[in-house]
Amino acid sequence: MTDAALEILDKRLAEALGERYLSYALSTIVSRSLPDVRDGLKPVHRRLLFAMSQLKLDPSTPPKKCARVVGDVIGKFHPHGDQSVYDALVRLAQDFAARYPLVEGQGNFGNIDGDNPAAMRYTEAKMTEVAKAMLSGIDDDAVDFRPTYDGEQEEPVVLPAAFPNLLANGSAGIAVGMATSIPPHNVGEICGALNLIIERELLPVPEKRRPVTVDELVQWIPGPDFPTGGVLVESKDVIRESYRTGRGSFRLRAKWHKEPLGQGTWQVVVTEIPYQVGKSKLIEKMADLLAERKLPLVEDIKEESAEDVRLVIVPKSRNVDPAVMMEQVFRNTDLETRFSLNMNVLDGGLVPRVMTLHEVLRAFLDHRQEVLIRRSRHRLAQIDHRLEVLAGYLIAYLNIDEVIRIIREEDEPKKEMMARFGLTDVQAEAILNMRLRSLRKLEEFEIKKEHDALTKEREGLQALLEDERKRWKSISKEVAEMDKKFGRSTALGERRTEIADAPADIAVPVEALIEREPITVFLSEKGWIRAVSKHLTPAEAAEAKYKEGDKEKFVLHAETTDKILLFASTGKFYTLSADKLPRGRGFGEPVRLMVDLADAEIIHVLRHRPGQKLIVAATDGRGFQVEADEVVAQTRAGKQVLNVGDEGSRAMLAIPVEGDTVAVIGNNRKLLVFPLEQLPVMARGKGVALQKYKDASLSDLMVFKLADGISWTMGGTAGKTRTVAQPELNAWIADRGTPGKMAPNGFPKDNKFQD
Repeated sequence: MTDAALEILDKRLAEALGERYLSYALSTIVSRSLPDVRDGLKPVHRRLLFAMSQLKLDPSTPPKKCARVVGDVIGKFHPHGDQSVYDALVRLAQDFAARYPLVEGQGNFGNIDGDNPAAMRYTEAKMTEVAKAMLSGIDDDAVDFRPTYDGEQEEPVVLPAAFPNLLANGSAGIAVGMATSIPPHNVGEICGALNLIIERELLPVPEKRRPVTVDELVQWIPGPDFPTGGVLVESKDVIRESYRTGRGSFRLRAKWHKEPLGQGTWQVVVTEIPYQVGKSKLIEKMADLLAERKLPLVEDIKEESAEDVRLVIVPKSRNVDPAVMMEQVFRNTDLETRFSLNMNVLDGGLVPRVMTLHEVLRAFLDHRQEVLIRRSRHRLAQIDHRLEVLAGYLIAYLNIDEVIRIIREEDEPKKEMMARFGLTDVQAEAILNMRLRSLRKLEEFEIKKEHDALTKEREGLQALLEDERKRWKSISKEVAEMDKKFGRSTALGERRTEIADAPADIAVPVEALIEREPITVFLSEKGWIRAVSKHLTPAEAAEAKYKEGDKEKFVLHAETTDKILLFASTGKFYTLSADKLPRGRGFGEPVRLMVDLADAEIIHVLRHRPGQKLIVAATDGRGFQVEADEVVAQTRAGKQVLNVGDEGSRAMLAIPVEGDTVAVIGNNRKLLVFPLEQLPVMARGKGVALQKYKDASLSDLMVFKLADGISWTMGGTAGKTRTVAQPELNAWIADRGTPGKMAPNGFPKDNKFQD
């Protein structure tokens, strides 16, 4: 190269780099990563379909090797690597990747496990009916063509797209400085939204047109429809806002159900997994979490899939709540994913911008109208040409002998016929190009019949081109035909992703991570606590062993998932987890090592039951009702609930509320019965006077149903029970805080309602 051929530019390096990077960025955005809003395709996909149409790979024809298709694409239209082009072809054929596949593949095209497809020399492909609809009218001047990269051929700038591919199949891509992410949708629902826009915004006269709101569109398109199914659990407000702005995300969960196994056992079966989640990697990840004990409610995971998905999750215990277990699985695995929405597309094939759902639908309709106009004009030109030829044929028919003579004898028959019969160049050329066998077809009736039919078609096309409302009616019919062919009434178009309400936030309580089993809790006089498996009978509990000099104080039936409440003489509540109590054949552990009991004495032990109420009372006869949830302590220090009053007074009891009436008795043997409603509900304090005492203190308290009365065991060996009910009980019923009256004859001498 000579010095004269070199051109040296004096530029700043930053400026030169900026220009070149901008060129690269624009090339990536327009020619590789972002789809066109009109046909929803990137250049590689568009070129694949166009190459297959040129190879005559229609749905009704036999397929050809994928290597042949890829070779044509990279040789004629797309000068990139063969593997990247083959990967794009494979994706168009995978029914778990494309909601409406554009390619019908034969051979191994991969699977939902993430296995790779076979090499392109082994697989074959042809177009599907959806792809055929995308190319409908490609030969009728429906779209513009441009030169290919080498200038030897032409390729379409955009496909006619008689199918809303952008929304139906979605798209994803990362360009330079921008990206796109559009989930697939259901074509039947898209058709409903398209018809709504046509009927409301395009068909009426301008003064009667009303814009379609996003709320109305969401009634037709409630959310994405993924090829692998699953359950869409995003809230309606979030979906509406995403479609209104063109940006957002959708929460997608696996579809599962509880499968009973008999004898109370069960397992969870997952039948659909979220879109773009590889099943084998999902199972591998879950197995790792199981080994790391990060799924404590799950015992095992089994893969039982064949052609369908069947993933079995075995619970640790049949007592586990399936919803709670699956909530934990969703939080830790890809059985719940989020699919982002970023409708960043090429508007008009050139300008990238984020479009709303309404704008995307309207862009598709505008493209269909442009295609309809161009195809109508193309057909009109064909009809005009044919009518001109038919007029020449009619003249030739009326003068057939003279025409034959001119052709046989004249040196320039074309000019002679044009001069003799007033034919146009097109007419004369058509007559001269006619085969001899076609002369028998030159019958006046047939020529006029075809002429009349074409004339009528021509009038219809001219009316269509002149009237916008007729064009929209024609497009509405196209949409209806598309709905009939690919919509929800077909096997392909049936909705796969279930639309569900956003799930409530299910808290996974600590108890849910513990295997539930019955236990019996023992607390001795000297404060040693332990638990043994199963609920022991009184006789079995009486055989329990204690340290020398120690004996039974409390025996409580509970479950490992319970919280155990300890009520101390100071009025404090302490909380222990039942599953953490010492187990085995020993004597247990001192409870003082578990809570900061100081010098206090444990006076009551009970199970915490959420939502229940307790009555707490002190020896001075003061007390109140308290919510059981309010007494649960979070630390070893406990929670002060009952404030002990005068010196010498101490907390005495904590009784679950199970009735409508309270009975209290002092060590002066005076009994008082009053309605439960007179006892206030408090969170903390001294409480109110239950019974008025003079030189006496509270001995016992019980809550019962007034209709059942009060019962106690009589003395003696017979073990008879006496019940005092109304009207006899009325003698002891009075207002809270009064002294009461002497207990009935036969009432236990220890002044206790129960032993």
